[in-house]
Amino acid sequence: MTEEKRSELEESSVEKSADTAETKPALRIKRMKKKKKVEEQTESKTQKWVQIRLLPIWLRILLVLLLLVGAAVFGAMFGYGYLGDGNPGDVLKKETWTHIYDIMNGKQS
Repeated sequence: MTEEKRSELEESSVEKSADTAETKPALRIKRMKKKKKVEEQTESKTQKWVQIRLLPIWLRILLVLLLLVGAAVFGAMFGYGYLGDGNPGDVLKKETWTHIYDIMNGKQS
């Protein structure tokens, strides 16, 4: 027996056994409440939220790391080339970084 037929039978039995104390609007409110409960139960059973990820987590982590490295390289090129009056391409050379390291350690002034 389906839930709709069961609810119809319950409604008809409620109407038949209604006392004179209960009015038609009170019965109508009861039926509406039961109907809402049944609808909510069937909706919650049929509808399930499934989240589909467009990018897997490992790919997201890889993208974030690549963006961080790219931002650091861009920042070094901007700082060395435009703010420091040097050639931005020199940031990618090993000699530049050894020179900076030597200045930091006090080997060169």
